[in-house]
Amino acid sequence: MTRKSSNVKNQDIDKAAGLIGRSLSKISPTLAVVLGSGFKDVAGQIEQAVSIPYARIPGFQRSKVSGHAGKLVAGKLGGTEVILLCGRSHYYEGYSMAEITFPVHLLALLGITDVLLTNAAGGINKRFRPGDFMALTDHINLMTANPLRPVAAGGQPPEFLDLSEVYDPVLGKMIRKSAKKTKARLHSGVYLAVSGPTYETPAEIRAYKRLGADAVGMSTVPEAVIAREQGLNVAALSLITNLAAGISKNPLSHEEVLETGVAAQAIAAELLIGFCTQYGRKKT
Repeated sequence: MTRKSSNVKNQDIDKAAGLIGRSLSKISPTLAVVLGSGFKDVAGQIEQAVSIPYARIPGFQRSKVSGHAGKLVAGKLGGTEVILLCGRSHYYEGYSMAEITFPVHLLALLGITDVLLTNAAGGINKRFRPGDFMALTDHINLMTANPLRPVAAGGQPPEFLDLSEVYDPVLGKMIRKSAKKTKARLHSGVYLAVSGPTYETPAEIRAYKRLGADAVGMSTVPEAVIAREQGLNVAALSLITNLAAGISKNPLSHEEVLETGVAAQAIAAELLIGFCTQYGRKKT
């Protein structure tokens, strides 16, 4: 059962749902995929595509970061009806938690039941190499903010949401099956989220490793929390674009993230198409 959070502007979400509903009148997808850095090329392989720029969707914020296209694309991928969100806005860009999670509320209102969140991340686990992938089994939220915290006192009381199993094992199994049919080097592990935009210090990475983190990034967790609050099943997939500070001797840069993302595009697309194919078989 989905519900509108007190943090969501009801007028915007109703207008957005109406716009997208009219545009997608010929399909009824239950799966959505949020495309982070390194995953954007798969949008070009969607069949019977309908594309809506974020600028046209009420309540959507446009990312100012390179690698995020800023559009919703719907159609068939791997024979499965799907909505792709090509890019996301980030907390480190100055947007609020309500703004960066608005798209997830909208997906729930549109009838989406399952969501795959993708991102670029820095590898903490020493077995990881740039170009590898990691299926999330759990996360650690160090973003200093929670998307379920009410935006103002006196409104809806806070929700104490159980997060014992954020990432759905059935969807995770689909990721693993897809990886076996590609050249993707897939790991499983714990994702640690920070607010950014600075990269981490070597001391922070040593601390995160002791906490049990395998990779670190600046997104995904707020969306995962809201998706679970809305009753959606969640999977998440990281592309390891660089080794974290202190793991690698090289300085960290967004250019390195983008370069690794470009190099991994073909495999990332294969992985997502395979996942959508597996999902379609589950639904039939």
